Amino acid sequence: MKNNLNRQAAIAALKKNQVIVYPTEAVWGMGCDPQSKVAVEHLLTIKQRPIEKGLILIAASFEQVEKYVDITKLSVEIKQQVFDSWPGPVTWLLPCSELTPSWISGGSELVAVRVTEHSTVVALCNDFGSAIVSTSANLTGQPTCQNLPQLQTLFKEQVAVYVDEPLGGNTNPSTIKHAFTGKVIRN
Repeated sequence: MKNNLNRQAAIAALKKNQVIVYPTEAVWGMGCDPQSKVAVEHLLTIKQRPIEKGLILIAASFEQVEKYVDITKLSVEIKQQVFDSWPGPVTWLLPCSELTPSWISGGSELVAVRVTEHSTVVALCNDFGSAIVSTSANLTGQPTCQNLPQLQTLFKEQVAVYVDEPLGGNTNPSTIKHAFTGKVIRN
């Protein structure tokens, strides 16, 4: 019951343009509503991250990120590679649609998206009804925190809700791949 209440509080925070911390496949993630410029700017301030770096969107299904991606620019082969890797810990740099906010893409023509199988994130995205921002819960350039007490000490009340559920068990953050070049940006 505690986890369900914690998730409900997280959904309420997302709807109020607040920032949450939640477990992902390997590390703690920090997120917010990608449609809210106010929420994204607050997240970037907390992390001390420049907007030009862009942010990852994480979702329970492709349908939740589809509006951010111009799928028509992808070949059949690339689409197959992308969909074969999901759900899973692979983030793809895909062409932005006209609906992708610049505060998500960082002004790039590409947007980073991932469809996860992590049960907590799947539940958050489904309950929120949308993809959410997913960036590591740390100060930019610093190591990721290993547990919630460290995160709570670091970020305090700047984060509205800390979702207290287990990490996914992977040892590394998601792999990031460039859809057009096939280059692995992060392994």
